[in-house]
Amino acid sequence: MIKDIILQVGKAACAAVVFTLLYTLIFAGIITLFGVPTSAIRITNQVFKVLSIAFGGLLFLRGERGLFKGVALGLSAVIQEWLLFSTIACSFDFGWTLLLELVIGAFAGGIVGIIAVNVKKA
Repeated sequence: MIKDIILQVGKAACAAVVFTLLYTLIFAGIITLFGVPTSAIRITNQVFKVLSIAFGGLLFLRGERGLFKGVALGLSAVIQEWLLFSTIACSFDFGWTLLLELVIGAFAGGIVGIIAVNVKKA
């Protein structure tokens, strides 16, 4: 049971990180081509992270305990993304932004987890 939960959350979090990387790559190209204002970048990244958590959760979360799995997914995905992007930027900043991202990720993951375990898979 625990092994299955860890496996589902791990797969969903890894998928969320991959989706976030793809979104970031595509958005970087859009910024380069069209000169998107820098004020739009932060909010767009948050939207991408929430969508990534949603896709990962809907793809891999099954069974029961959706709220628990979803919150674990959201927290795990945000931490993995923070570690990845902090490593790329060579800057590990702890602050209100990280805490806010953790709250948003946990909230989004919880909602997605509840939905994912209650949607019948074909």
